[in-house]
Amino acid sequence: MADGTTVAGFTVAIAGTSLLSVRARAFHRRDELPSPEGWALAGRPFGGVLTWFLLGGAIYTAYTFAAVPGLVYGVGALGFFALPYTIIVYPLAFVLLPRLAETARRHDYVTVGDYVRERHRSPLLALAVALTGIVATTPYIALQLVGVRAVLVAGGLTPPGLPGDLVLASVFGVLAVATYRSGIRAPALVSVAKGILIFLAVFAVVGLVLARLGGPGEIFAAARRNMATDGLPDPSLTLEPSTFASFASLVLGSAMALLVYPHVLTAAFAAKDPDVLRRSAVTLPAWTGLLGLFGLLGVAALATGVRTPRGQAEAAVPLLVQQLAPPVVTGVVFGALVVAALVPAAVMSVAVAMLFVRNVYVEYFHPTATPKHQVRVARGVSLVTKIGAFAFVLGLRDQDAIDLQLLGGVWILQTFPAVGIGLFSTWLHRGALLAGWAVGMAAGTCLVTSGEFSAVVNLHLFGASVPLYTALLALGLNLAVATALTPVLHRVGVARSSRTSQVDRLPRPDAPGWR
Repeated sequence: MADGTTVAGFTVAIAGTSLLSVRARAFHRRDELPSPEGWALAGRPFGGVLTWFLLGGAIYTAYTFAAVPGLVYGVGALGFFALPYTIIVYPLAFVLLPRLAETARRHDYVTVGDYVRERHRSPLLALAVALTGIVATTPYIALQLVGVRAVLVAGGLTPPGLPGDLVLASVFGVLAVATYRSGIRAPALVSVAKGILIFLAVFAVVGLVLARLGGPGEIFAAARRNMATDGLPDPSLTLEPSTFASFASLVLGSAMALLVYPHVLTAAFAAKDPDVLRRSAVTLPAWTGLLGLFGLLGVAALATGVRTPRGQAEAAVPLLVQQLAPPVVTGVVFGALVVAALVPAAVMSVAVAMLFVRNVYVEYFHPTATPKHQVRVARGVSLVTKIGAFAFVLGLRDQDAIDLQLLGGVWILQTFPAVGIGLFSTWLHRGALLAGWAVGMAAGTCLVTSGEFSAVVNLHLFGASVPLYTALLALGLNLAVATALTPVLHRVGVARSSRTSQVDRLPRPDAPGWR
């Protein structure tokens, strides 16, 4: 178990952010009726600073900060794929997110399903997008809890078994209650604390690592020596030509998938105007620099001889921190990693709840539901989602959550044609989009499950085997089906979305009324 100073530092970090989340409602004391837009998007008021922290807090999860260095620790250079992925995502975000958010603001859309329904005039396609978002995001919430538990157990802050699970439940329960009451305002405020804590924590740990081991050259050299001692191949810290295709496809597919995840779009929809999102897209790569430092810590863990339990490489950074840092710093770092899980988990639960309420419950079960009733149902769904994620973590292996999140990435990318491409063109027929979505979902699921939940599948072309990211391959099939079916459906006269629909012709950024 951790000593008292470590526990004290951890408790201060968690208690401070928990108090901030509980007091979120105090920062908004207006007399107004409950509404989906008010609960899920806080009325779309967030300026540049809060949007920057909220988007960064939603995109860079606790599991990211544990898994990336863990992957580097376990497999070497391939684990750094998250760095170029989170670099190229921002030019895409600069183009897509402001346009989507402005459309949502002008037409009072709360979810991406609302947008798809009107853009393509297809409640069925909106249902497909909404259900995909729900099933892809729910295991992602569970994965945040997996990251929290890895930190708590590795740091000796919780005992194994039921007592440790109760600590995990209490940490997660505070923000769950705050989100139930205040909606996205709670994780928005906590995201500021998360950003400050996580930046300070990683700079402190990297400083300790450099003081102990010297510069990056010395760290990589020591890591190679230790890997050679363990019988591991030296080139694992070098990206080999045979991995170029898989590396590049992982980068591109992950970047495209990230922008259609419901929690990222929910955070973007809460911004007050498109310029806020553009400025955020330009400055968010600072978080990527932070992630790069975490990746370096995975190499440092190898260099210092950290040994993780078998199958638990994500514990590499917590064990490294425990070995190098003073007890109080260790406690604060562990607290920062736990807070890093709470923000995305809360935003994800809000996004999932709104997708269910707006695009399933209201659309098919209760079309006359008042805004107040929608909020009441959404609060219940968000709470059930968190409880379900916690039960999942208790009942199944951590690997099950990781496998399901991998499937979630494959699934969510199949909504990109309807959301991303549909933002600029309605040429693809709504029926063809639906058929392509179904083919992509089925193909991606079969490829992942038949390949023992590998993110990469070997594509055999002209006698050569090319390793590619499964989600990107499934998206290729999706687009091929949609593109091939569109002219057929046009020719036979199947009704399509009207070119004069209210979101078909979006204004140019320099057009009157854009801002």
